[in-house]
Amino acid sequence: MAMEQVREGARLGAWVVGGVVGLAVLYVIGVFAFGGAGWITAPFRGEAEERENTVGSGEFRQATYEEFFDLCEAVQNAEGTIQALQEERKSASETRTTQIDQSITALKATRIESVNDYNSKAAQEHRAPFRDKDLPYRLDATAERTTCTN
Repeated sequence: MAMEQVREGARLGAWVVGGVVGLAVLYVIGVFAFGGAGWITAPFRGEAEERENTVGSGEFRQATYEEFFDLCEAVQNAEGTIQALQEERKSASETRTTQIDQSITALKATRIESVNDYNSKAAQEHRAPFRDKDLPYRLDATAERTTCTN
């Protein structure tokens, strides 16, 4: 009789465990069937939708494509102005030489800023695909001349 009670207890325990597992499975199915999956995945879907609205946007692609050219051109413009000022400096008065030196220093800082901005955007995963294939991957802040085509 003792063995029969043990078996009965084991059977009862198995039914209880099975019932709890069954209820848990039904709960999970209910959550997904009645919108719980949407609530759980909302952050991921939101990120994907936001990315599609920006990166997938034709306006974003075009603006990013042009932005790389504009940044590279800004670097070249600063270099050209620096070179013109250095030429002028050779025959400038002492007062004008001081002004030219200040302008050159400011232009060098602006050039470095543009180079850093270009390199930063070229390294961004969502912008890099829209950089023209003829533009350099990175610009060199120490170079005297920048070439905006390969």
